[in-house]
Amino acid sequence: MPTAQEDRTSRRLAWCVAHLLRHAPDHVVLDVIHRLDGPTRKYLCRDAWLSAPTVTLLLRHGSDTDRGYIARNPRVVGRPLPGLPGPARYAARPGPAPGLLAPAGPGPLGQEALLALLRRHGRRPRAPLTLLRVPHDRLDPAALLREHARDPLPPGAVEALLLAGGLPLETCLALLDTRACPAYEARGAWHRPPVRAVRMGLATFEELVSHLAPAHLALRLADHPATTGLRWSLPEQAGMRTALTRALAPLGGSPRHWEALEHHAPGFRGPLPELVAAIAAGDPALAAGPAAGEPVRSPLGPVLRLLGPRAAQDPPEPRGEWEPGQFTAERALALVSLAVPMDSVREDIRWIRDCLARGLLTGEDVIRHKVPACWALDEDHWLGDADGPDRHDWPAPVLAAHAETARLTAALGDDPGAWWRAARALPDFTGTVPELCEAAAAAGSVP
Repeated sequence: MPTAQEDRTSRRLAWCVAHLLRHAPDHVVLDVIHRLDGPTRKYLCRDAWLSAPTVTLLLRHGSDTDRGYIARNPRVVGRPLPGLPGPARYAARPGPAPGLLAPAGPGPLGQEALLALLRRHGRRPRAPLTLLRVPHDRLDPAALLREHARDPLPPGAVEALLLAGGLPLETCLALLDTRACPAYEARGAWHRPPVRAVRMGLATFEELVSHLAPAHLALRLADHPATTGLRWSLPEQAGMRTALTRALAPLGGSPRHWEALEHHAPGFRGPLPELVAAIAAGDPALAAGPAAGEPVRSPLGPVLRLLGPRAAQDPPEPRGEWEPGQFTAERALALVSLAVPMDSVREDIRWIRDCLARGLLTGEDVIRHKVPACWALDEDHWLGDADGPDRHDWPAPVLAAHAETARLTAALGDDPGAWWRAARALPDFTGTVPELCEAAAAAGSVP
């Protein structure tokens, strides 16, 4: 029976691990979770704010006990629980209209007839989900993928197959490859199947980047237009940007590589890792950027500026009426205050939100200067919580903080040992996030 002190230690470690693993590669997440002892793993699954990939990997590779704890976690909202989200809310709807099945004739639907109906009514998922409830022959994954590779199914049909098709994981990931249709975006809400795959727990962000094709669709998911339907929540959008930043890391800081990416990505039909590898390896067909003097006309420019290397930036431009030198002095005071926590979390939040509103601080500043590091990684400790973690009223500082954390944790690389050292040290570490990453990346122990 653990003592009260051991119980508090396990809870703190589980909380810190949950926040740190939001920025780790999938194999590192699995390695770190397997290193946790029983009580810490229980608190991680049952009580912590878990990112979508962490929940997915726990459900896929964890034990029945882990799945039971996740099902009881009140903070896992909208995540891939058994049967949620799924086609259950469509089950109460009446059967398909007679006109929907008239072309197929009586009897169970054959695979060809079912696919033809999915193509005809596949712009939105409601009709395809109804069709999949009609008696039909079992879908052959190999035949389905051949048909999809010849002419990709509409987004609504793909989303319905992810929800209710009962397909293997490999088949579900392969349905995200739409390279055979250059104008796939014109078929409807192209972003819904990738978002649904993550929301259901079928794919992590890393798997999404690896399987989604063409490459420019993966890049556009970093900042796809806000819609009133299925879309990224704020933590999901931050996680997608982190996965894309990790996939683009081989390009380094070379401006020529990034120009080549912007030039070739709109017309490249394969997934993003293939394009990045070809550019980084100096493929003559891809590595050359646009010709001298040739303007680059690409809709990906704003997205790549979000994901590309960031040079040292000047302090943010002041807003409002400022006396000469006053803004610089106020900003210096705000940066120093990050190293001196207030008497209460509420007071700390009030001060930092005021500095953010006045333009004195940015999300990057908080990650780089706030102590302790465990508070900096949890935006609830410096921005507050508005109606749950997915609905922060200030998304810009949160996204900026996640992007800066992704750049800093790149020093830990793919070494699970370095991530584990950072996770073990985080609850009691009194320094900043850059100091933690620098110390954990070294071979020795973290002070």
